[in-house]
Amino acid sequence: MTVYFIGAGPGDPDLLTLRGHRLIARCPVCLYAGSLVPVEVVAGAPAGAKVVNTANLHLEQIIAHMAEAHAAGSDVARVHSGDPSLYGAIAEQMRHLDDLRIPYEVVPGVSSFTAAAAALKLELTPASANQTVILTRAPGRTGLPENESLADLARHRAGLVLFLSAAQATAVVEALLPHYGPEAPVVVAYLVSRPEQVLLRCTLSTLAEEMKAARIHLTALILVGPMLEADRARNSHLYDQAFTHRFRKGE
Repeated sequence: MTVYFIGAGPGDPDLLTLRGHRLIARCPVCLYAGSLVPVEVVAGAPAGAKVVNTANLHLEQIIAHMAEAHAAGSDVARVHSGDPSLYGAIAEQMRHLDDLRIPYEVVPGVSSFTAAAAALKLELTPASANQTVILTRAPGRTGLPENESLADLARHRAGLVLFLSAAQATAVVEALLPHYGPEAPVVVAYLVSRPEQVLLRCTLSTLAEEMKAARIHLTALILVGPMLEADRARNSHLYDQAFTHRFRKGE
């Protein structure tokens, strides 16, 4: 028996990996984070499968379902949104499974930040612009490590993707404004890849009011950085006719 932590992708069932789809289709127990994972993603669970939305369960209750399945010899599809390694809270679940000696595997998924880049037709690391993308979040109720404040990270002026921060737009603006400037372009990607998807373009100075007007306060990413500046990108060396590399000699 194995627990499979499966990345469900950003919401569109077509963005579930083939491995994730196959595991959901054969596991007799499916636990999915229904606050972010649409029910359509787990609709392929086998007939008669135990399918549980864990949105209203605490950690010990979730582990109890896994332990019950383990005792019955049943594999478990534990389905998380996006990629489970990013804000998936899987570390605490895996620690419990280690204590119970229940085996598990992690199946990666498409993260919402890469889905947002695809929807925007955006390269996150364009030549001559930022070569770094920082994935982080606003402090919220759980806080951040002292060395990871938004203001400190913003000093790099790298690409920045904020998860779990839509409800704190005002605090985000206050932290980023001194470093990116009021006219810095921003994109808010709401329910990316889903039929309700919204890609809101604004500037950093108008971010909070634009999000309020659009009633976006959950399930959204905030993207800031040089990659959004249309005049920053240049041609890379990779495909330059004069550039020599391992597979081609420059002309």
